[in-house]
Amino acid sequence: MFNIGFQELIIIAIIALLIVGPKKLPDLAKSLGKGFSELRRAADDITDDVKNTFKEDEKPDDDGLKNSLLLKKSDNNESNPETLDKTKKESETSSE
Repeated sequence: MFNIGFQELIIIAIIALLIVGPKKLPDLAKSLGKGFSELRRAADDITDDVKNTFKEDEKPDDDGLKNSLLLKKSDNNESNPETLDKTKKESETSSE
């Protein structure tokens, strides 16, 4: 995660032991562990919320909107079967 090797980890532990002292070092490690776990949990919650938001925003009827914009047809014409039949007949007669 932090790209720290074993030697660097030992040096950090020795420096922490000298600065904090042997009596308070376990309490410090415990509080740091709790802090990191809470931070990780909060980050996971945020990513889950963002993923859920994107899933809710996706709609299955987006294709109709995209097609109507690309083909310059309104949604009303696409939903009316009589209009669809007329446009098919017109396209068939124009292609002949």
